[in-house]
Amino acid sequence: MKANTDRNEDRTALVTGAGRGIGRAVAMDLSRRGIFVYINYRSGRETAQKTLEAILAENGEARLLQFDQTDQDACEQAVKEIVRERNRIDILVNNAGIRDDRLLAMMKKESWQRVIDTNLTGFFHVTKPVVKYMLKNRTGRIINITSAAGQTGNPGQVNYSASKAGLIGATKALAREVGNRGITVNAVAPGFIETDMIQGMDREEIAKTIPAGRLGKPGEVAALVSFLCSPKAAYVNGQVIGVNGGMI
Repeated sequence: MKANTDRNEDRTALVTGAGRGIGRAVAMDLSRRGIFVYINYRSGRETAQKTLEAILAENGEARLLQFDQTDQDACEQAVKEIVRERNRIDILVNNAGIRDDRLLAMMKKESWQRVIDTNLTGFFHVTKPVVKYMLKNRTGRIINITSAAGQTGNPGQVNYSASKAGLIGATKALAREVGNRGITVNAVAPGFIETDMIQGMDREEIAKTIPAGRLGKPGEVAALVSFLCSPKAAYVNGQVIGVNGGMI
């Protein structure tokens, strides 16, 4: 059953890395609000297909859109495809990201570069063509999924923390550039969320460090993203909002 609140039947969203975890939850939550969602994936078509099936099962509207955000030309073509098909793009959720953890002293340049290219440069590749369309229409919502690691740093995650801190800076700067055109740019900074990104970590030990006493759920992040995408959040701009159980 689709929600009846905050309906946005004519709006179109692109969610990167929407095949699983937070991205899937965001895509589904936006769809429940009547928004047409493009489900981006790089190589995991099977998981992206599950997101699509879940949306269609709730009578939502969506379609898959494969591209690699480290490929600038592919990103530009994907955005053109969305505009050609829907004649608009109202919402961009930059969610796709990777981690490759190791101590800096042991880190190879490839590990550093791969994380920066995906998490930070990927933001540039996708957001630049999107914001051009939003500027023409004088409206839009851009939500960047960063991380608590970008606010505090994590040992063994110098590359990941750097990429997410960079995304926070980019969020604040872009918000100042486009805020007078009816476009808001905000960042959501999850803490430890029950997704594949925490695979291999000790969940019980992590939970002890969180005032809430537990890890977060993808849906709790998605609910905030949907609010920031709504007309009710028109005066929220350039903010970094944590979803971390009180950890920060």
